[in-house]
Order: sequence, then structure tokens, then C-alpha cells
Amino acid sequence: MKNLSRLLLAMLLVLGYSNANAQDENNPWQITIGVNAVDAYPSGDGAPFSETVFSKYFDVDNYNILPSLSSVAVSKYIGDGFSFGVTGSINKIENWGEDANGEAISVDDLSYYGVDGTIKYSFGQALEWSTFDPFLGVGGGYSWVDEIGAGTLNGTLGFNIWFSDNVGFTVQSAYKHAFEDYLQTHFQHTAGLSIKFGGTDTDGDGIYDKDDACPDVPGIEAFNGCPDSDGDGIEDSKDDCPNEAGPAELNGCPDSDGDGVADKDDNCPSVAGLKALAGCPDADGDGVTDGDDACPNTPGPAANKGCPWPDGDGDGVLDKDDKCPDVKGTVANNGCPEVTEEIQKTLNEYAKTILFDLGKSTIKSASEAVLKDIIGILNEYPTAKFTVEGHTDSTGSQKLNQSLSEARALSVKEYLVENGVDEFRLSALGFGESKPIDTNKTRAGRANNRRVEINLAK
Repeated sequence: MKNLSRLLLAMLLVLGYSNANAQDENNPWQITIGVNAVDAYPSGDGAPFSETVFSKYFDVDNYNILPSLSSVAVSKYIGDGFSFGVTGSINKIENWGEDANGEAISVDDLSYYGVDGTIKYSFGQALEWSTFDPFLGVGGGYSWVDEIGAGTLNGTLGFNIWFSDNVGFTVQSAYKHAFEDYLQTHFQHTAGLSIKFGGTDTDGDGIYDKDDACPDVPGIEAFNGCPDSDGDGIEDSKDDCPNEAGPAELNGCPDSDGDGVADKDDNCPSVAGLKALAGCPDADGDGVTDGDDACPNTPGPAANKGCPWPDGDGDGVLDKDDKCPDVKGTVANNGCPEVTEEIQKTLNEYAKTILFDLGKSTIKSASEAVLKDIIGILNEYPTAKFTVEGHTDSTGSQKLNQSLSEARALSVKEYLVENGVDEFRLSALGFGESKPIDTNKTRAGRANNRRVEINLAK
């Protein structure tokens, strides 16, 4: 008997150690190991539920108790609060019933063996009680007292008190009504330590597959068995950086420079910057990151690599918009100088002195100096366009005068182009005798009318 007790205790310790993290709803098996007390009262005719059946229910003097582990029960949960179990028990009978005077009848240490099957219904599960778990059972079995055995119909009432998810204490009392007269109807009370086990935990994380949202990957209870590889409190499935710890506001990704931009999205992860610039700094606030800014401390447009546009001639028109970036001009004329009336007057005073061979369009060599001055003036206004106009006096026919004026205007234009003035800026027109500026009746007047003018094109 002592060796049996030791064996049962060893089984209890092994099961308790191996299932320390089990959960109730995932553990269909339960084993209960404890002691039992056989109470041979009520006696009499053995009728079930007679009026005296519970009259001495708590009279421990009638109890037969073997001071050792003497009961083992194994049950299997079958669903909806029901379970089916088998119990084996042993005992030593010293008191069996009572005599006519109500005194316990002593016997000579009879052996007692019982094998019982029971279907139980758990009220604790239905009521969602996790600690106190009362139950009611019905079943049958076979009991032997010494060598006398008979079948019994059993009714069971008891409760479990669970200390943890899988370890608890069980107390129950079974009324065992014998089908044969030679076996006394009796009570059998049992108390013992119970352990639940048998759940499946594929990934070994202590959370059984039934409640494990990630049954094939070890995880933690806080995330229903799903992993948090970097330990940042965000489960891997919702973590944009599952292998690097980071804050929740960045979906679990780190931010080394603390600028609010996750390293994976930060083009400058080691230097604090702006979200709008993908985490890179912009010291001058011009919208160009310092790494791409040729002038990081001076604001400037992105089109000029973060540097301000220059105005080389200081005329208020930026070089990029200045048609004459090297010559000071006006805003109205796109940065180029404007031809004033005074300049126009000077230009024509020079042009009037251009001399031609008599009745021809060839320019006399004596006019080269004045033409050089004219070229100098035109080059000061590189975007201005001019018209070279030829005029004659009224001597000769009108047709001849028209032809001569056109030829002389064209001759001057060609000279200017040959000496560096852009042809695109010049045009030539002849007006003949149609636009005199003086009288044609005097020699001096006719001399004034024979002229070339260079006027700003309209």
C-alpha cells in the first residue's frame, strides 16, 4: 500500500509540472488523486433515498478511511459542460452498518474495491465561474467488500476549487445503491488534488492551439499567441519593422534621430530633419535639403540648387530673367537698357553725316569713323531693333530717288552687319523724297534732305 501511494504521488508531480501553463478550456483531460471514505450507513432495507438516508451523513464515526492515497479518477470532457470519467478506489472496512441500537458494527478489516463510471455536468462552466465549479453526476459501477461484489447505481454531487488554470481541489460524495441485497447500499466520499491536461500547443508557447491566433509561431499571451519579435509591444503582424523596436506612433519602427520620421522612411536617419523633406534638415528653410543645397545657410529656389538668383548688373532684374545680364537696364525692358530720345537724337546726328558717292549707294571711306560710333551705340542696346531709313531730295525723278534711297539704306545696314551688329536687329527702308526735313529750293535744304536715319523700330 505504501508503494502504491508513492507511485500515485509521483504521477501527480509529473503531471503538475508538465502542464503548469495549460488553460481550462483547452484541457479536455482531468485526473484526480486523493483519499476516499466509505460510509456503510444507511442500513436497513437499503431502499434508495429512504427517510433516514442522510440522518448520519456527517457522522464520521461511521466512515472507513484508509490513511493513504486511495482513489484515482480520470475523466474526459465531451462538450457542453459534460464529461465522462472512470474512478478506481480501494479502502479498508472496519465499520459496516449499525446494529439495532444504532451502534456501528465492527468487522475484521474487510477489503473494499470500487470501479465506477460517471457522467458529470459542470455548473461552473455554464455560470462562467472560473474558481468554484460545482457539478452533478450520475452513473454506475461495481463494488466489492471482501469477496462480495455487486453492481451499483450512483448519484454524485461535488465541486472543484481551481487554484490556477489547471490545478485544483475536488470534493465529492457518491450515493451508491446496490442492486443485490448482499451488498450494503452506502456512501463514498472523496477528496483529492485535480489536474487538467491534454491541450495541444503546436508552437510550444504555452497557449494552446484553440486560443492561439498564431498556432504555428511561438508568441505571447498578450497577443493571443502571436509573436512580438522585437519586444516593442506591437505584434509582428501589425509591426512595420518587426525585427527592430520602435514606438506605436511609427507602427513599431525606430526613429534614431527623433525627428518623427521612421528610419526606414528617413533619407537622413542620423540627423533630425523635417517630415516634409523625408527626415532631412533644411537650415535656411528654403525647401531644399541641406545635402542638396549649394547655399545651405542662404534661402534660394530649388531651381538654382537652393541659392538665390544673382543680379550681376544690379539692375533689379535677376540674371535668369535678364535679357542683358551684363548690362544694367530697366525692369520694363527685361533688364536691358532703353533707347532714350536723347540717344535716338545722337544716333541720327551721326547717321546724317554718312557720305555716299554722288548718285550712288557706296559709302565714302570718310564715313567709317562715324559708322564705328554708330556701331558702339547699337551695341549698348543689344536687344533693341532699329530701322535704317534712306531719304533723298527732290532732284531727279521720283522713281530714281526711291530706288537710290532704298539702296543707300541697305548699304548702311550691310556695313553694320559686316561689323558685328546682329542682322536680326536691323531692317532697311527707302522713302525717296517723300519725307523732307527741309526745303528743296535751296542747296542747304536739299543737303539736309539727303540723309540716312537709324530709328528705333516700332
